[in-house]
Amino acid sequence: MWALLVLIGAAAVSAHLQDLAFDGQKVFRVIPQNDEQVAIINSLASNIEVDFWQPDSVTLVRPKMQVDFRVEADTSFEVEDLLKESGMEYRVLIDNLQAAVDAQFDSKARTTSHSYEKYNNWETIAAWTADIAAQNPDLVSRSVIGETYEGRPMYILKMGKSGPNKKAIFMDCGFHAREWISPAFCQWFVKEAVETYGKDTVMTTLLDSLDFYVLPVVNIDGYVYTWTNDRMWRKTRSKNAGSHCIGTDPNRNFNAGWCTLGASKRPCDSTYCGSAPESEKETKALADFIREHLSTIKAYLTIHSYSQLLLFPYSYTYKLPSNYEELKSIAHAAAKQLASLYNTKYTYGPGATAIYPAAGGSDDWAYDEGIKYSFTFELRDTGRYGFILPESQIKPTCEETLLAVKYIANYVLEHLY
Repeated sequence: MWALLVLIGAAAVSAHLQDLAFDGQKVFRVIPQNDEQVAIINSLASNIEVDFWQPDSVTLVRPKMQVDFRVEADTSFEVEDLLKESGMEYRVLIDNLQAAVDAQFDSKARTTSHSYEKYNNWETIAAWTADIAAQNPDLVSRSVIGETYEGRPMYILKMGKSGPNKKAIFMDCGFHAREWISPAFCQWFVKEAVETYGKDTVMTTLLDSLDFYVLPVVNIDGYVYTWTNDRMWRKTRSKNAGSHCIGTDPNRNFNAGWCTLGASKRPCDSTYCGSAPESEKETKALADFIREHLSTIKAYLTIHSYSQLLLFPYSYTYKLPSNYEELKSIAHAAAKQLASLYNTKYTYGPGATAIYPAAGGSDDWAYDEGIKYSFTFELRDTGRYGFILPESQIKPTCEETLLAVKYIANYVLEHLY
């Protein structure tokens, strides 16, 4: 009882912290038609606080590109006037961000315990990792691969029937703190594996023949921060020497074209690449784990949001990977599987061209380490809700994504190398 009161008290405090944090904030979508209009967006970003949602940095904005960004309440009207004045094509995606943040908690599963159809905070997810392993000892085991900057253990779940020299697939979620639908998918995947093993022939074959390593949340400190302080936080929570700005973008922190294209050397930027590759404890723990298991890991899947994209290498260069045709045909078939359920359309291709160039990503790094099948999912949606996808969309999003993941996993199983 006492523990519950403490939890409710903590929830009330955190709810209060975020109470009106985003009141009146707007999310705009603009499509600059030429360099002149791109320059207007650049000048806007240098004069007021702009949070870029898509692409994730102003430096990546190009003519004819769809650009989603968030502005503070006190500047939203001036921004709208400026956009009108410049004749730029725009629309307001989210009129009041606070209302959208409140509305994301629309799940019918209003339980204080873990639920697969609502967003769970880190404490709930951590407890769930222990429970799911305890309840399914023949299929799931839990271990710790490192700890975060703030000292939280990084739990990984290993799933599969035990067998000799099995190959494995590595999947992670929650790189960027505000992409809540991502950890929701990792949890859903584990649930589906344990619930359908022995019933669904594909899942049974996969778990009999392969191991899956699932890291439910990479950027745990950042994720906790989105629940307690700032729902829109993206980076880690590490301190940066010589700067008051906190955090590094963990998906710009890998040694793959590190800090070249689409990454920033400025600690205050949301795409800050860090002081060195793997400077973040979280990225280092992930990279160390993969290096230790390199002989068995045959595919790498990383789950992000939003945009409805299925990406493969490269993002740090426009150069195509050596097995480009194969990756493209896998992505095409996986996207088709995904669309078969709710007709959700995914675009697929190499990261640099399908979305925008970005160096230091985990998918490129894994591929360069020799993992031939490396994919990034950008889950729902295409911007109507962006990072604040309502809980009512967790189930359909996870169901359709599962079809694509199962397709890829099965392909990998049939093409082991």
